[in-house]
Amino acid sequence: MIKVFGIKNCDTMKKAFAWLEANGVAYEFIDYKKAGVAEANLPDWNQRAGWEKLLNRRGLMWRKLSDDERVAVDEQKALKLMAQYPSLIKRPVLDTGSQLLVGFSPENYTEALK
Repeated sequence: MIKVFGIKNCDTMKKAFAWLEANGVAYEFIDYKKAGVAEANLPDWNQRAGWEKLLNRRGLMWRKLSDDERVAVDEQKALKLMAQYPSLIKRPVLDTGSQLLVGFSPENYTEALK
């Protein structure tokens, strides 16, 4: 079963849910903010996708960070920040078991889930 991790009220998540439903793809949704699973999954996600891809530097949470928190971000600092603030993780994170897709792109979903 495909697992989709994210935050329910996110606009990008809504687009991903709509795409999955329109294409008949069954999935399990896990709200990583409520379920508290982000920190436990970060090592695996980092290994499979890389922290640079996971870290959302465009969102409101990134802008809310202090200058000290945003400066000189490396792998260790990024993982610590994403564990502390799950909203910093780019959404959605879709795990097919064999592939990890970060962010939503209809083209990437079509290619990975055909």
